[in-house]
Amino acid sequence: MPSFATFLATVPLFKSLDAGELERFADLVREKTYPKGSVILFEDDPGDALFVVRSGRVKVVLLADDGREVILSLLSVGEYFGELSLIDDQPRSAHVIAMEESSMLVLRRDDFRRRVESSPGVAWALLQELSRRLRRADEKIGTLVLLDVPGRIARMLLDAAEEGGDDLIEKPLTHQTIAQVIGASRETVSRAMREFQDLHWLSTERRRIRLIDKTALRERAQQRM
Repeated sequence: MPSFATFLATVPLFKSLDAGELERFADLVREKTYPKGSVILFEDDPGDALFVVRSGRVKVVLLADDGREVILSLLSVGEYFGELSLIDDQPRSAHVIAMEESSMLVLRRDDFRRRVESSPGVAWALLQELSRRLRRADEKIGTLVLLDVPGRIARMLLDAAEEGGDDLIEKPLTHQTIAQVIGASRETVSRAMREFQDLHWLSTERRRIRLIDKTALRERAQQRM
């Protein structure tokens, strides 16, 4: 596995930094490992650190009073969470749960702030990432409001493929997980996925999804209710 500094160079928040600055941040992070199914953060926990996924996969979720789980995002290697707490000192806004055994690099808020004070480039990178995430949140809200369930699924699959840079989506996306992300029932998601396969828009390969006709999926993702 690459050194902390080499790994941080691949993370959007840090990749614009020079080698010396990356080494200084690498000296501050600590690695923690979490078994599958464990809670990394609870909603309302104190927001005192940034977490970067070094290995594995996690989900950011809200739990309803009736036990229903709504997935806000799925994060894999190189992605991070807890960045808002670096700025506003507020408690955590959601639970974060390990979907498989996962390793995190943890950077304490006070250490991060000290480095930012001497490295404005980090502050600028953080602003850019917050702006990017806000835009993505706006897009997600629009998708949930304006699209039917098949349209939401098509949009989610296209986004996942774009993030991975390939037509083959490596992230294991079960029908239940997709349902929890887009706010639908698993049965409805299963019906839509079967329809997409029958139309030869996608295929499944050992829990992975390959997009065959992205043009058709894009058109489906643009059909508003």
